[in-house]
Amino acid sequence: MFKYEVIKVCKQSGARIGRFTTPHGVIETPVFMPVGTKATVKSLCPEEVESVGSQILLSNTYHLYLRPGHELIKKAGGLHKFMNWNKPILTDSGGFQVFSLSSTRKITDDGVHFNSFIDGSKHYFTPEKSIEVQKALGSDIMMAFDECTEGGIDKEKARKAMERTLSWLERCYNVADEPDKQMLFPIIQGNVYNDLRIESAVRSAKYARCGIAVGGLSVGEPKPIMYDVLDALRPYYPENMPRYLMGVGSADCIVEGVCRGIDMFDCVLPTRIARNGTAMTFSGDITIRNAKYKEDFTPVEEGCDCYCCKNYTKAYVRHLINCDEILGGRLLSIHNIRFLHRLTAQIKQAIWEDRLLDFRDEFFKKYEI
Repeated sequence: MFKYEVIKVCKQSGARIGRFTTPHGVIETPVFMPVGTKATVKSLCPEEVESVGSQILLSNTYHLYLRPGHELIKKAGGLHKFMNWNKPILTDSGGFQVFSLSSTRKITDDGVHFNSFIDGSKHYFTPEKSIEVQKALGSDIMMAFDECTEGGIDKEKARKAMERTLSWLERCYNVADEPDKQMLFPIIQGNVYNDLRIESAVRSAKYARCGIAVGGLSVGEPKPIMYDVLDALRPYYPENMPRYLMGVGSADCIVEGVCRGIDMFDCVLPTRIARNGTAMTFSGDITIRNAKYKEDFTPVEEGCDCYCCKNYTKAYVRHLINCDEILGGRLLSIHNIRFLHRLTAQIKQAIWEDRLLDFRDEFFKKYEI
């Protein structure tokens, strides 16, 4: 049920176009995955998310475990039926959420004790528990439970977290016993230390059946350091499976990531900044709520084919955002997700034409970070 085929390699950059077959459909990579944290891409219905070109969604194991509970979702027939999404779903392991709860969690070699952000109740996650929850959710892709560390910690702490992640990976692998139904992705850790990252990649590879991920980047370290880590890792990825850079979704990072051999990306960024009134464009992000757009009766982005840009103006969207109308965030969410799919389509075309590095240069002449 799972297969990855490389169908084109860019002669200029080595970037790939691939077809990733899953039980719920085929994904063409490179791909951006919108995030539906709580079984919904905020404010959008599944039909809207699909209509802008989304091939796969990511949902959050930690949040769904706490509310409404994985057993309830299992009774509903799994996450696909529960949220009415018939395409592939990837679920994270909860590792990043535990990392972000640093003040209310305690990590041991066996697992993680943490308090619910909802009511303060105490919970305990082990690698086995993470896989149990993800099995109940019924996602196509499960992520191994990992320890994510903040950017730039000292090397000794980074190694300890890497070793723990590898130990947890083996435990996840041992209970992820239906690889024809759900594919487990190992997660490469090692913080900003290239030798640790390479060691993690090599040792993780034996657990990678059809996919591997890079975690613990874009968590505070400067972007050039992230790119340096990706450069160091590139020779060590398995060739016959997708590589997933977790939690990265800005336009510049997607372009740079694909140039460094990455196939899959996800991030809450496009919908989060949309709700705050920011639009993603090929010239860079623009803040629609600003006064300069009050009488701007042009689309959010000229040439964009999304529902927002075909029907509304910056002035109208600005009005909605500044009045706290839900429609404003919805329209910009539609636009931002569509923008990232348009970007990946242009990246694919450049790969087909063996000119991705030229495309990158042209992109950054116009794009303001």
